Amino acid sequence: MMMRLCKLTIPILMALCSLALQKPAADPVYDPLWLYQGGWEVSPADLAAGAKPDKLVNDCGLVGKYFACQQTVNGKISALVVFIPAEKPGHYFTQAILPEGWAAGRGELEITGERWTYLSKEQEDSKTTYHRNVNTFSGRDHIHFEISESPGGEHWKATRSGDEVRSR
Repeated sequence: MMMRLCKLTIPILMALCSLALQKPAADPVYDPLWLYQGGWEVSPADLAAGAKPDKLVNDCGLVGKYFACQQTVNGKISALVVFIPAEKPGHYFTQAILPEGWAAGRGELEITGERWTYLSKEQEDSKTTYHRNVNTFSGRDHIHFEISESPGGEHWKATRSGDEVRSR
C-alpha cells in the first residue's frame, strides 16, 4: 500500500512543483517589458578600438502591478528599474532605485512600435535639465540607443549613443 501511495504522490508533487515554477500569466500590458530580460553587450558609439563592450544583465520580474529589472553592469548591481503602467496604453511611469537606496526620480516611458522613449528631468538649484533616452529595437535582440539632454525639453543635444546586442 505504501509503495502504491508513493507512486501516486511523486507525479502529483512533480506536477505541483512544475506549476509553481512557471512564470505566472501576466497582464499583456507588461509583455513588451520582458524584452529587456537577459544579458546584453553594450557598445557605445565612441568605444575605443580594442575595448570590450559592457556586459549588462537585466533580471526582471513582476510583483503585483510592479514590473522591475535589476540591472547589473560588468558584475556590479547598478539599479533596480521599476515600471508602472500609466492610464494610456504603451505608457509607463519609471523609477530607478540605486543600490544605496536613493531613488533617481520619476520618469516616463512611451512605447510606439519599436521606438521606446524615456523622459525624465533633474533639478539643481533653479536649473532644470531634461533627459531623453530613445531605444530603437531591431527585432528582439538588438537595441540602438541615443541619450540626449535639453535645458528646456525642446532642443535636444545627443550626449551618448550606441548599440546593445543580446548575449543570452
